[in-house]
Amino acid sequence: MWTPYEERSGHPQDFNVHYRFYSHEEGGKQNLPTQGYRCDFAYQEDDINETGIYMIYPEFEDNDGNVLLDYKISVNQTGTARMWILSPEMREEIHKHKIKIGTKGYFMEGSSKVGEVEVIRIVGLLSNQ
Repeated sequence: MWTPYEERSGHPQDFNVHYRFYSHEEGGKQNLPTQGYRCDFAYQEDDINETGIYMIYPEFEDNDGNVLLDYKISVNQTGTARMWILSPEMREEIHKHKIKIGTKGYFMEGSSKVGEVEVIRIVGLLSNQ
């Protein structure tokens, strides 16, 4: 079973998103990921050749908003996820200033966009260390 990041880190997620993985025909993954998927994040307005991408990992939720605990089954193509900023320095320097409800971005694998996200809730972004 999956151990939620909140239990591991001792603080809540930074923010929540609604996501949609692209189909394989749209340039997305062949198969949907499972819990524990570690993609990167890019803001919609950024040119990743200039800004790069960020280590912000998703933790997928079920239809009731609970963390999915079975890491052996694929997540839904669309749904919600808790987002975890891995670098406290980047949280302070960049993400606190850019992430707001409605901010749009992408799940990234290298330079490939594999899904799109929209921020729907701010949780610990301003208080996490």
